[in-house]
Formats: sequence, structure tokens, C-alpha cells
Amino acid sequence: MRMHDALECYIDNFNKVNVYISKNFYGGLSRIFHLKDSRDNIIPLSIKKKEELSNQYIHYELSVDSPLEIGEEYMLFDEHCQSVPAQYSHIVKTEQFDEEFAYDKDDLGITYTPKKTTFRLWAPTAFEINLVLRPEGADGPKEILPMKRMERGLWEVSVNRDLLHVPYTFTVRVNGVINETVDPYNPFLGINGTVSVVDDLSLVKLPEKIKMPEMNGNTDAIIYEASVRDMTSQTGTGITHPRQFLGFVEENKTTKERRTGFSYIKELAPTHVQLLPVFFFGSVDEAYPNIFYNWGYDPMHYRALEGSYSSDPADARTRIEEFSKLVHSLHEAGIRVNLDLVFNHVYNKGRFALENLVPNYYFLMSENGDFSNGSFCGNDIDTRPKMSRKYFVDTTNQIIDTYDVDGFRFDLMGIIDIDTMNEITKEARKRKKDFMIYGEGWNMPSFVPENLRASQNNQAKMPEVGHFSDRFREVIRGNNNDLSKKGYASGNTDELENARQVMLGSVLEGRFTSPEKAVNYVECHDNHTLWDKNRQACKGESSEIRDKRQILTNAMVLMAQGIPFIHAGQEFGRTKQNLGNTYNRSDSYNRMDYFRRNKHEAIVDATKKLIEIRKNHPALRLLTKEEIENNVSTENMASSVLVYRAHKDDDSLVCFFNPTDRFYDYNLNQNGKILFDSGKSNPEETNSVVIAPYSAIIVELH
Repeated sequence: MRMHDALECYIDNFNKVNVYISKNFYGGLSRIFHLKDSRDNIIPLSIKKKEELSNQYIHYELSVDSPLEIGEEYMLFDEHCQSVPAQYSHIVKTEQFDEEFAYDKDDLGITYTPKKTTFRLWAPTAFEINLVLRPEGADGPKEILPMKRMERGLWEVSVNRDLLHVPYTFTVRVNGVINETVDPYNPFLGINGTVSVVDDLSLVKLPEKIKMPEMNGNTDAIIYEASVRDMTSQTGTGITHPRQFLGFVEENKTTKERRTGFSYIKELAPTHVQLLPVFFFGSVDEAYPNIFYNWGYDPMHYRALEGSYSSDPADARTRIEEFSKLVHSLHEAGIRVNLDLVFNHVYNKGRFALENLVPNYYFLMSENGDFSNGSFCGNDIDTRPKMSRKYFVDTTNQIIDTYDVDGFRFDLMGIIDIDTMNEITKEARKRKKDFMIYGEGWNMPSFVPENLRASQNNQAKMPEVGHFSDRFREVIRGNNNDLSKKGYASGNTDELENARQVMLGSVLEGRFTSPEKAVNYVECHDNHTLWDKNRQACKGESSEIRDKRQILTNAMVLMAQGIPFIHAGQEFGRTKQNLGNTYNRSDSYNRMDYFRRNKHEAIVDATKKLIEIRKNHPALRLLTKEEIENNVSTENMASSVLVYRAHKDDDSLVCFFNPTDRFYDYNLNQNGKILFDSGKSNPEETNSVVIAPYSAIIVELH
């Protein structure tokens, strides 16, 4: 934001400078201006426009006769000999800036050998950068080495000795200030992100990659969203590494007997575990990780893992080794791993490494110097500039290559631009043909033009990118902003037609062009759990009926065309004590309650059976709109019960969903085998069904 100080100067283009003077400062008046560079050369400025603003400032638009030298340090002087640093501002957002400085090589960060380490940074507007080595440790004496400016805004220095495990930072002088920062390209980070560490991924002992059977398409996936911390934080589980990567995949006699943590995930058998953010975030003290709780949507480094999940956060390698073990162990169990990436904002812009290297470049900013706030965090990332897009695409490539993960979920994906999402997807699928890319395609009010946003409205422009279907959530669960409003599964039969549409992947109503794009969910880490929502929406109903509604709702998620998504604990009626946003509310609100799980085994058993059915029946996993048009049909009973038929080749199913308190009879007109009957009202083999209240039935037709 501009106009906070008495005198401000911004370089907004190669020949344009904007100055703002407070009326409390010489009345805001100056007849002449000039710039002075670091060599005491004077650069005259011409006043092109002067305007009085309503907020007690006078704005001067100034022109430069000859283009400025990017990276030089300029001071602005007015007629009163008052001076202020001229800040490189909107100039970094211009096409000319990218044309002159974008760097296409893949050698940024460090290149290590035992004999020499080379450090490279991209920082075109910086006036001076120094490498700060700490050979005796992060708190030891400093060795300061100047870096040399090269072509295209590159800075470089080499040290001809073995620097393995040596901590380092950079001091960057830009826009008249000096900031110390870590290396944004280096995945080896010290405790609490205060230093980077010299190392090489090729030297880390990573497990052998396991080749997973290729999926036919995204609809083969059954996603289970879980937090490293939440799955392992409850006492009495037998997990000896609570809140850590190691604990997430820990198995021992106790975890097996008590069915906790990894043992429990394997029992549920989803195809994919989606982890809440595991890359370094700023809202937990890694030295004392139990003091603060946070989901992790506060990114401060996109390539370094979160140290609070490590058994030794002070050792930069340990978190990499332990997270690699987590992925490997899940793969051994036949479960893939998707990661939640937060490429839309950062926790603290002023301390973020990329901002310290090239201020303003990586964030959405208007020509007037205002910053976009579509994320409601005050600092929306701009993925459109060439070096920003390159950074994020290279980051996702490195994550896949290093950790062998299987998918990415993008937080507030609508702030990212379409071209960046398509590029990330293209590169990911070069590595794994069945790599999953999906996210929150909300149409956020950022500075990215609407036609360029990676939002649900533009899903047709991203052929291989999926979107969370808030339409499915609103129809089946009920209004997300009004806990009292019921959805179809909680008893609002007025939603029957809409329920029919979302069960078909929302492709016939035109929301998605393919069922592979529809991530069907009723609960995730955000907002109230389904159980807590129904506590209000179905007030007055017994706990027994609400158990039945929980099973019914889970059945609709898992039987719908598209990609089913289950939040950890949804399979036993997880509660967060009626709170909708527990992102920093402590373990007591967020932990997986395995004791509650034990009290709701019927819901767990039903969910396990539904997962098994989906895996075994390709009719539930169609890949195209055309297949759905030709192979899926629906009808209704008494404008209340949804009847849903799906077939593929010789696989034929009919499903019944009854959210009412009434019994219904249905003649199949052929023999069928009951695969699932939450109302327990039918024999295993039958040619007609009795549909009990609040129940779901799945029949395999002969």
C-alpha cells in the first residue's frame, strides 16, 4: 500500500516514476525532482502529471529521459533537498522486465561438490547480495562473501572447499533496505527456517521407488484427507512418534490391536491419502511443536518440509528422510499420496525469501501499488510472471522427483492462473501418467482477470484438472453457511433433482465436462464436520438416526460418478465440538478420536464396505460424459427416494437412497444380490427390495 510516509517514490516502468508527497510535508509541493544513483550521477525527471488526491497526498507522475539501469540504487530528491529511496515497484510486473531478465536454466540455488559449492540467485533489482556462511553452525561466527552480478539478474559466488552441512543465508540490499533471507530454491532448511543448509538430494538415503499399478482414470481414486498431526496425536494409541512423519506410518503390536494411525488407514483401504500441508509453515515453533497447533496453511518455504513433523527439526536431512519413508510405507500398503499445496499466499510476506530477493514480483499488485487480497490473507501470489511460473512448476517437479508422490491438491486454486495449472499438470503427467491434479476452484476476487483464473468457471480450459464440487456438498449435505439448512441426505427431498444431477458427476447439467473433474465431498478439514452440521440441521433426531444419515451420506459420496473424497473421521461421525474453523484450536479439537471411533463401528464398517464396492465395480467409475449419458439412469419414488442405475460391460448396479422416515418397496424385475443394505431389511438374494428409512441399498444385478 502506498501513501503512508511523507515522501514516497516508486519506479513503475522503465521510464516512469511515481512520487507521493503528504500535504503535511511542505504542503505536498515540489517543482523539481531528480534521481541520484550510487555513483552520484544525477538523473533529471520531468513532471508529466500532478494531481491532488483526496487523502491529503499530492501525486506526481514523472518521466525519465533515458531508461533506468535495473539493479542500480537510486535516491529521489525534491526541491527541498528531501530524499527517499526510489523503490522498484510495478516495473517488475511489466512484460519488458520479463523479456530482459527471465532466466531459463535450472541451476538456481546451490550446486554442491566436495571441492566446490556454487550459489546462484535470481534478483534483478538487487543492488548488492552477500553470501553469509556459518561454518561452526547457525549461531556461530559468520563468513561474509560478496556475490557477483551476472547477466539477466543472476547473482553468483563459488566457494572452493567442502561446505557440506554448512548453514548459510543471504543479505540482500534492494529498495534501500537490507534483508537477510534463506535460499528459496534449497529444500534443506534449518530449524524454524532461519538458515538454509548446504547439501545435495543425491546424498540423502531415500527408499527405492515402488511402481504403483496405473489407474485407468481419476475416478478410480478414493481420497482420504488426513493430517500428519491429527492422525497421531491422541494418547493411548500406541504411537511412539506422535505428531510426526514417523508416527503416521508407525505400526506395532499396540497400533494393530487398537487399530490406530497407519494400521487404521490400511484397514479403511482408500486408494489415496491426501495430507494437509507438509511443507514449511510459519505458525508452529519447530523447537517446541506442541505449544502451537496449526493446520499448516501458512507457507513460508515451498521446497522445504515442515520441521515440527520431524524427529529432529534441527537436522535438515532428517525431515526429508522421514517424509520419504512415509510415502514409501503408504506405497508398500498400496495407498498413494497426494499433497496439499498452498500456492496462493504466504504467512509473512516481509520475511518470505522470494519477496526479499525481488520485491513485488511474486505477488499480485496493481499499477497503483495495491496488493490483491482474494485469499483474504493480504498477499496473493502472482503465478503469471515467467520466473514465478517457473519457480512453482519447478517446485512441483522437484517434489514429485524427490518424494514420488501421486497427486496435488491446490488450496484456493482460483487465485492461480490457468496456464500455470496446465503447465504443472503437463509436467506432472510426464512423470506419472495417472498423477492427480485438483483443487479449490473457487472464483476468488483477486487481481487475476476472471477469464484467466484456474476457477471452476473455467474448468473447460483445464482438461486434466479436477475441482472440489461445492455443488455436491450443498445439495447432499446442505447449505454450508447455515447449519440449520438440510441437504438431500439430511431429509430435504426438495433437493431430489439436484441430487440426481450431482450423483451423475454434474456433467449433464454442464458444471463439469468430465466426471474426472468432479471431486465429490460433504466434509473436509474446513468448516463444520458432517456430524456437527447434522447436529443442527437434524436437531431433534436421535443419535441412532443421525448414525444412519451419516452412512447414507457417505454412501452417496462413494457411489456417485466422479472422485469420492472422505475427510478423516467422517467414517465415524467425527466432531470438532461444533466449531467450524479449528485451524489453530489445539489437538483436543482436531485429533482423531479413536475412542469415539470404537463407539461408532457401524459407520466405520459401512464405509469400509462402500469403499470395497466402489473398487470392485467399474460402473461407478465412468470416465466421460458420454459414458454417463449411455450407462447411467435415475428415477425417483414418491419424489423422495433416488434410484440410481449404473452399468459398464457386464457390471450392473442399482442403488437406492432414502432420506425419509418411510419404508418403500421396489420390484427389480430380475434377480439381484444385495451388496449393501444399511437398513438391513432384505435377504442377500432377491428380486425386490424394501428400502428402510434413512438407508442406502446397493444391488448387483444378475
